Formats: sequence, structure tokens, C-alpha cells
Amino acid sequence: MTKCIIGKCLLLQILNRRKMTQSDLSDMTGISKTQISEYINNSRKMSLSNAFLIACVLKVDVLDLYEYRIK
Repeated sequence: MTKCIIGKCLLLQILNRRKMTQSDLSDMTGISKTQISEYINNSRKMSLSNAFLIACVLKVDVLDLYEYRIK
């Protein structure tokens, strides 16, 4: 059976490359700073709708938000 294993969130690296803060992203998406911090610290996974929203705002592919592998 094939599985997709979701790894580390890459959001902080993307924000750093864009010289953006978690607060900037929160303001642009309406997602709370606490929730964004939880994504970055890998204590919470993004919902699909939030992943698409964040990817759209950051102009990245949704697949760029997490490390993943197909097993």
C-alpha cells in the first residue's frame, strides 16, 4: 500500500526567505498567530483549506509547505 508521510513544516523557512513574520502571515490570511506558530512548531498540521490559503498568499505550491515522502 502506498502512503504519504507528512514531515516537518517548512513555513518558517519560506517566511524567512520572504523576510516576513508570522504576524505578517496572520494579517494576510486571518489565521491566528498562535495557530501559525503551532504549524511552524509541528504541534499542529494545517487543514487543507488553510494550507491552500497560505500557499496562495505566499505564492508557493501547497506541496512546498511540508516535507513529505511517498512510501
